[in-house]
Amino acid sequence: MADEVSVKKVATYKGKTIEELKQLEVREAAKFLNSRCRRTVLRHHTDVEKFIAKCNASPKRSKTHLRDMVILPQLVGCTVAVYSGQSFEDVIIIPDMIGHRLGEFVATRKRVVHGSAGIGATKSSKTAKK
Repeated sequence: MADEVSVKKVATYKGKTIEELKQLEVREAAKFLNSRCRRTVLRHHTDVEKFIAKCNASPKRSKTHLRDMVILPQLVGCTVAVYSGQSFEDVIIIPDMIGHRLGEFVATRKRVVHGSAGIGATKSSKTAKK
């Protein structure tokens, strides 16, 4: 057999590697996003910069209620605890999440689990048991 060469897959986003995108400022990185996300990031770039600094400063997870925060390349590798309405759910940010919102990865509703029928709910339970 031929020598096996392990090829490490390099994560890219729109033709740039993640490491190249991490070196850019927030306003420059926003140019690679789609139009809706780009406008959101450019409108709130100071808040986004504060959030990125907070995530990179703490080695543990960073808690947030900002479900509409756009995920940028600077956040890749961070663990963010996003509020689901009841509790904080951990989200580990990977390169495939760039351009999406934090809230997309945390469900706000649980699956409905129905219990058994109560007394009077069915015809058989209406009759009094002796």
